[in-house]
Amino acid sequence: MCQNRIPSILVMVRMKIVLYSHILFFLTFSGLALAAKPTFVIEINNHLFEPNVLKIPANTKVKLIIINNDPTPEEFESYELNREKVIVGKQKVVVFIGPLKPGEYPFFGEFNPKTALGKIIVEEK
Repeated sequence: MCQNRIPSILVMVRMKIVLYSHILFFLTFSGLALAAKPTFVIEINNHLFEPNVLKIPANTKVKLIIINNDPTPEEFESYELNREKVIVGKQKVVVFIGPLKPGEYPFFGEFNPKTALGKIIVEEK
């Protein structure tokens, strides 16, 4: 009776190995897909966005890292991008935008709207 159990145990072990290898494959390549998003950085210095014009590719989801180097908070806001995010002083946030059609998408800092101005220009690849 013990000899009959050995093949079934081997089959179970093989099935677990196949299952775990599939899970590992999925996690590895899904992580690569997330990491492959183009990343752009906008910094806030003295209530100004730098760069104040950012060019990104059309039809692509991108990751914006917004770093506030000022001691006071600022709000990244864009009606056209449908985004609004407060960045505490000396902190950073991540904002995902897109995929977008070619065009210009203005943004501003709501706490300093006369100086904190910029736009994202979306261009065909």
